[in-house]
Amino acid sequence: MVNFVAALDQGTTSNRFIIFDHSGQIVGWEQKEHKQIFPQPGWVEHSPLEIWQNTQDVINGALFKTGIAGSDLAAIGITNQRETTVVWDKNTGRPFMNAIVWQCTRTDEICKDLSREQGQNRFRDKTGLPIATYFSGPKIKWVLDHVTEARTAANKGDALFGTMETWLIWWLTGGPNGGSHVTDVTNASRTMLMDLTSLQWDEKILEILGIPKQILPRIVPSSDINSWGFTLKDGPLAAQVPVCGALGDQQAALVGQACFDMGEAKNTYGTGCFLLLNTGTTPVPSRQGLLTTLGYQINNQRPIYCLEGSIAITGALVQWLRDNLGLISSAPEIEDLAKTVEDNGGAYFVPAFSGLFAPYWRSDARGVIAGLTRFVNKGHIARAVLEASAYQTRDIVEAMNKDSGVELTKLKVDGGMVGNELLMQFQSDTLNVPVIRPSVTETTALGAAYAAGLAVGYWEGIDELKQNWSEDKTWYPSMKNEARENGYKGWKKAVERTFSWVE
Repeated sequence: MVNFVAALDQGTTSNRFIIFDHSGQIVGWEQKEHKQIFPQPGWVEHSPLEIWQNTQDVINGALFKTGIAGSDLAAIGITNQRETTVVWDKNTGRPFMNAIVWQCTRTDEICKDLSREQGQNRFRDKTGLPIATYFSGPKIKWVLDHVTEARTAANKGDALFGTMETWLIWWLTGGPNGGSHVTDVTNASRTMLMDLTSLQWDEKILEILGIPKQILPRIVPSSDINSWGFTLKDGPLAAQVPVCGALGDQQAALVGQACFDMGEAKNTYGTGCFLLLNTGTTPVPSRQGLLTTLGYQINNQRPIYCLEGSIAITGALVQWLRDNLGLISSAPEIEDLAKTVEDNGGAYFVPAFSGLFAPYWRSDARGVIAGLTRFVNKGHIARAVLEASAYQTRDIVEAMNKDSGVELTKLKVDGGMVGNELLMQFQSDTLNVPVIRPSVTETTALGAAYAAGLAVGYWEGIDELKQNWSEDKTWYPSMKNEARENGYKGWKKAVERTFSWVE
């Protein structure tokens, strides 16, 4: 048996290549950040070519550091920042413009036009999604409407669209020389173009948005034995390795956390925060502002669906405090600063920098710090920044409990912020449930590795993956009920102050 499985984790701020062994432990990895491009307020872009170059660099780096050869890998899985949109020339591999990132709000007018007749839920019954700047469909329309060369190529059949996993799989498997143009069901479910039940592109929505079907990738399962192709011998792996697993980053974390049973949930604390609840083989429509989305599909088994609550800004708020205000010089310092005070001093920070995602879906909202008095110092601000992640998570959990009819009893957590023990304790306190951190916190990459490994039989089935999961630490609620509810009441008041800021 080949010894290892690898995952390429194409995140919002960096690329990582992580190699795992059979027990799901990390053997080695390499990471490289890419530029965040802000052409104007509310707009966010990445360079797809920089990301492809960085992908090659991190693959080379991880193999070199570990002494592992590409031929030692049984398979590669890919996980990616979702919704981020690239349109490129299939003959040259040249993007028609930078990638439009999921956080970008430039499609606001397109979304307003789409919502004008039948409201924000116009496509929700088919796609599980509200009309919002978050999703890929309006971004594709924006590119085709604003870049003449892209529209001409799309009409001629020379343009390809992809989210980031599609872009990278295409390059890894040959690029202009026969690269595989595919997307998995989880990423396809984030475009606002896929029918949730048929798992096919919806012709009517494509027509409304003016998107030619020929530019779209083939939709495949997340873990697919009929792999989409092999890496090239003259590529960064210097070996033919099957690329056969792909999951959007939040779904990958669900798989990495082994949330395979209905009713299990995980929350990932990264740039944003994403809480997914496994609802089984039936899509559960949301009436509370959540998203109905694909959880995963293994080979040709029935797909598993989720309810998802998406929060745009959590870890990014800590970065903002560091980079824009200079209150801390590194992200981990926020915990020590927040510990200098007992509570938030009455201050609340609602980071609606690019509007509010679930459960509000208000693109007219902007960030506020509310409840300021002369008493408030930088420690209180640091604490309010951390509490914002926990309160936004509670907003999601309240909505999920109503939609699913199932009360959350525990929350598995992962992502960059779970090392912050003050935040984890406050999260447990404000939700009034235990919060559980696993031993391997790189659950996003692990989920992608699992998807690829299952496809080639490196792992036999999900029971084996469940056995790999182990707990590192659990936080239990210790806050009095009155304090919990008063704190949350203050948060809800602060959220209301963000509405209608943009006319």
